[in-house]
Amino acid sequence: MSQSPKHDTHVPSRVFPAARTDAEQAKTGVSTPQTENPAYRLAFQDMDFLLREDLRPIRFQLELLKPQLIMDEANIASTFVMYGSARIPEPAKAQALLDIAHNAEGDREQAIRIAENLVAKSKYYDVARELGQLASGFPVDTEGKRHFVVCSGGGPSIMEAANRGAADAGHESIGLNIVLPHEQAPNPYVTPSLSMQFHYFALRKMHFLLHARALAAFPGGFGTFDELFELLTLIQTGKIAPIPVLLYGREFWNRVVNFDALVEEGVVSAKDLSIFTFVETAQEGWDVVQAFYRDRD
Repeated sequence: MSQSPKHDTHVPSRVFPAARTDAEQAKTGVSTPQTENPAYRLAFQDMDFLLREDLRPIRFQLELLKPQLIMDEANIASTFVMYGSARIPEPAKAQALLDIAHNAEGDREQAIRIAENLVAKSKYYDVARELGQLASGFPVDTEGKRHFVVCSGGGPSIMEAANRGAADAGHESIGLNIVLPHEQAPNPYVTPSLSMQFHYFALRKMHFLLHARALAAFPGGFGTFDELFELLTLIQTGKIAPIPVLLYGREFWNRVVNFDALVEEGVVSAKDLSIFTFVETAQEGWDVVQAFYRDRD
């Protein structure tokens, strides 16, 4: 005759100590010539070991895994990624740069011309900020997952505007920063618990796109081009499913990239130009994103 298990029986969830427990214990051990030698350090506490050249594959894994865990724990299912220059300030600051240019030494004419161009593009700071507000208002799904969470490179200017828009609306946003030779810090509008720093550009770009379900590219330089054209290539080659790709500033993009010439030269097809959509206002861009997914219901 079988017996029912006793309700007071307790089976432990683990029998080995947690890594944190052993790590703390390792700090309190006795000091001997053996324990003081680097060879005795726990591998995951040994920075000299972790930073060895031949540990690069492990660092790749860690840099891939940590941001993923952070976003999973934050219930982030998808993001709205915003790329753009770190040199386009908000309108008031752009005007101040123009005032300074009028008193510049050296080639004053060129300094004024560049400053005037920045003033003309500074309107996109406000557009990115408004777009951040619109995207952040998207409701959570039935499982409590968050969608179209604003994600930027975490830096100043256009990136700052995107995060600022989310903060305006009372919502969290992501900043994916990168270690660079010159000092920089995340802009103050990135949610601290979602502010992440990368060593490897490749891993950072992967995290931009893993959760991206919409992307806006504002006027920018080499970094913006690098990130944007990688996405266009992934969609063109079918490596990822299409997502809405918004190019803000038709005049800028058509001036710096002759897309029609690429078609005429036969190096891309005419249909490849349908991967992206030129837009100007925040609402226009948000409408494109909503229509894209509404048509797929």
